[in-house]
Amino acid sequence: MNTTYFTNGKNKAALAPKSVEQMPHSKAGLSFTDWRDARKKNHKWRNIRWAILVFMNLLFVLSFTFDLAVLEGSLSGSRLIGFYLMDPYNSLQLLAVSSRTGYITMLTMNFWIGLTTILLFWAVLGGRSYCSWMCPYHFISEWAEKLHLFLVKKKKISERSFNRGIRFVILIGFVLLAFLTKNLVFENLNVVGIVSKAMIYGPSLLLLWVLFIILVEVFLSRRFWCRYICPIGTTWSLVGHVSPLAVKFDLEKCGYCLECQKVCLVPHELWFVKRGTATQDEHYVGSDCTRCGLCIDVCPGKALSYSIKGASAVL
Repeated sequence: MNTTYFTNGKNKAALAPKSVEQMPHSKAGLSFTDWRDARKKNHKWRNIRWAILVFMNLLFVLSFTFDLAVLEGSLSGSRLIGFYLMDPYNSLQLLAVSSRTGYITMLTMNFWIGLTTILLFWAVLGGRSYCSWMCPYHFISEWAEKLHLFLVKKKKISERSFNRGIRFVILIGFVLLAFLTKNLVFENLNVVGIVSKAMIYGPSLLLLWVLFIILVEVFLSRRFWCRYICPIGTTWSLVGHVSPLAVKFDLEKCGYCLECQKVCLVPHELWFVKRGTATQDEHYVGSDCTRCGLCIDVCPGKALSYSIKGASAVL
């Protein structure tokens, strides 16, 4: 197996930065500005992703509205043509509750099949790919981010960031709460589940909580829920460590423009795009990456692309 499959080379010594002559804009005979701005309006992968996200969530709505046995339930737990699918973090809470109540031995085979199936599916596709390709709140948050960045640009507000480690505290904390209270406490605050169920079964007062989170993301910190709170995304990030599908970075094509970091939900995962930081000719973006494709769309040198880890070594 490729030795870089589970590592990103961050602990290695950095390679020397490229000279002006080696830069892709120089090779293309363009000014840096013209080269950098060439793909700013490219939205290929974003549009494909939005179409799939809307279609899959619409399937939930249509299945319930017209009583179709296609995609039933919600993102917390569902059935696809009779085949059960279980959200891993929701399942983790259920296991905590069941272990306390003594019902753990009564969990059905459908539960275990649904959990295993969805884990394997998203493990192959990249863990947090679920966030950008399936989660309806992610779609809303992208629009909230646009408004946030507009207000930052106009100097109406300032950008704020927090310690990403808090998400692991929240992940463990709600599992403990489920164990101690024998209730799925997080499900009352889970904006993903609230939005999903509101679309399918109709709105509730819980949407006020979703509105509050959106306002926090607009006026306080961009993508606050996804970056610092959501234990579902954190769970998928852990699963993403084993994923073969990843975004690949090619140093030779990079012009150090940082356009990719500007649009990235998790810019810390693109640490190697800054001048003088890459430690090898190729890097794979880490498990926090949502595989949303925004960085691929805007990269003027096409230094970023979807790839299978280790495929070049095998071929």
